[in-house]
Amino acid sequence: MRIRRNLAAVVATAALAGLGLAGAATAATAALAQGAPTTVTVVTPSECRQGGGTPAINDAGDYCNGGMYDGEKVD
Repeated sequence: MRIRRNLAAVVATAALAGLGLAGAATAATAALAQGAPTTVTVVTPSECRQGGGTPAINDAGDYCNGGMYDGEKVD
């Protein structure tokens, strides 16, 4: 899921820069090939619940299970 978000962000940035679809695809491929840093979204337990998920604070990693923030870190 994070890869799709990163890919969408690269394509959107390239499109806003006026590169067009072919330029956006090239920029996305280059960014993924370079191992573009992933952004870690941290949500609160209440944000996780409001998004329809369940905060799994006692599980290893403290992640939101299900909903809009599925797989995101809970802090």
